[in-house]
Amino acid sequence: MEPPGVSRQPTPVNYTMFQAFEWYIPADQKHWVRLREAVAGLKATGIDNLWIPPACKGSSQQGNGYDVYDLYDLGEFDQKGGVSTKWGTKDDLVRMVQEAQDVGIGVYFDAVLNQKAGADRMEQCRVIEVDPNDRTRALTDPYSIDGWLGFDFPGRGERYSSLTYHWYHFSGTDYNNANGKTAIYRILGDGKDWSKFVDREKGNYDYLMFADLDYTHPEVEADVKAWGEWLYGQVPINGIRFDAIKHYSGEFLRSLVEHLDDKIGPGWFLVGEFWQDSLDAMRTYIRNMQHKFSLFDAPLVYNFSSISNTENADLTKVFEGTLVGAEPVNAVTLVMNHDTQPYQALAADIQPFFKPLAYCLILLRAEGYPCVFYGDVYGIQGDRPLPPSCGGKVPDLCLARKLYSYGEQLDYFDFPQCIGWTRLGTWDRPSGLACIMSNAGPNEKWMYVGQEHRGEIWTDMLGWKEGQGIINDDGWGCFSCAAVSVAVWVNQSAEGRDQLGRFDTEIYGRA
Repeated sequence: MEPPGVSRQPTPVNYTMFQAFEWYIPADQKHWVRLREAVAGLKATGIDNLWIPPACKGSSQQGNGYDVYDLYDLGEFDQKGGVSTKWGTKDDLVRMVQEAQDVGIGVYFDAVLNQKAGADRMEQCRVIEVDPNDRTRALTDPYSIDGWLGFDFPGRGERYSSLTYHWYHFSGTDYNNANGKTAIYRILGDGKDWSKFVDREKGNYDYLMFADLDYTHPEVEADVKAWGEWLYGQVPINGIRFDAIKHYSGEFLRSLVEHLDDKIGPGWFLVGEFWQDSLDAMRTYIRNMQHKFSLFDAPLVYNFSSISNTENADLTKVFEGTLVGAEPVNAVTLVMNHDTQPYQALAADIQPFFKPLAYCLILLRAEGYPCVFYGDVYGIQGDRPLPPSCGGKVPDLCLARKLYSYGEQLDYFDFPQCIGWTRLGTWDRPSGLACIMSNAGPNEKWMYVGQEHRGEIWTDMLGWKEGQGIINDDGWGCFSCAAVSVAVWVNQSAEGRDQLGRFDTEIYGRA
């Protein structure tokens, strides 16, 4: 709490991002409609911004949008199997975004700018095959292939953009239709090469998948910059999540951000998927982007996975080597996403008992901008469905962040298998909280919550630990948790506790 006499400015509200999809959502073209019905409930539980799935037309209506075909088709033109994307029509998208903004939720667009997929025709070009593990090493002399590299966009024609894409707009591909061979082919041409401004994994990690865009070609650069302006005119977004940024030119991306700032105005929230366990590489990227850019904290996810799968792991080291520990302002913290969820290529196995601990670590602390995963709130669909994680308590933890997680933070990271912290509250958000967790047996800690709370009766808002804690005259309380569990202690009379447990996780009956 602020000392007497200090000027009392309103406490900035805690913001929470919601990744509004998971990989196995049904391809029924109703996702935008379901989200439109859900945004009011998400706002009520503390969500402020939605990261929506890639809304541009993919190579089929079953694709999640990372198989991007046409940036200028948001579900408006009859291409690649129909008008809708997997998620719905452009009209559905616009209505959903408008409803989100009406209830006070912003929208972040998932921009897939590294590649194109689903070409309309083959084109012949000269290539060399390169070593998949060292893309700088040629395996063959130059020769010609028939690659799927011609994009005509016949359903859209020249509306919004007149550019059609040809082999010379790309730097690489992975399939030769002439002989059916799959390999990594670097496309040859005057001045063409892999980008120098990409991650150095595999020698040069420019190539990821499909037809790899070449941002040294002026037509590609101009078309994508024009698309950024066009997008803002079509859908009033508040920020952009850039996919696969370690695979395409960081120089171009910096130029694109400057272009959008100049043409539309500054103030966008920008976050990139730079999925890398090297903290040094992530910090270098942030510096190169002049700290205008946030990154998802991949090392934190790997720490969660490692700790949850190691008996008696040291919880006090959970933030070691993480982005949030080194660059908290530029770190988007998370527990899981569509790439790390079960059965995906980057699946990071986090044991169910640890999920609530992990969500407390990202939602109830001062550092980082937390992103909550759709699959942990609404469950995962597909052939191997999973229910909402944490016993359905993730929405309550989001609400706890919004209502109680304010003020000075005091850490009690003093025992390897049991850690805790308190938030003391502020003058206008006074409730505060105390969080304690164990990855072994039941435990307890005396923790300070402030003399302002003396005499208050605190209970576990999650309902997993019975009993009460009375704050003594010195502002201390004894807080406990069950074995391999977590408890979040809050004044039993704190404002908003009656809102807990009200979130509706049944999203699939809404459309």
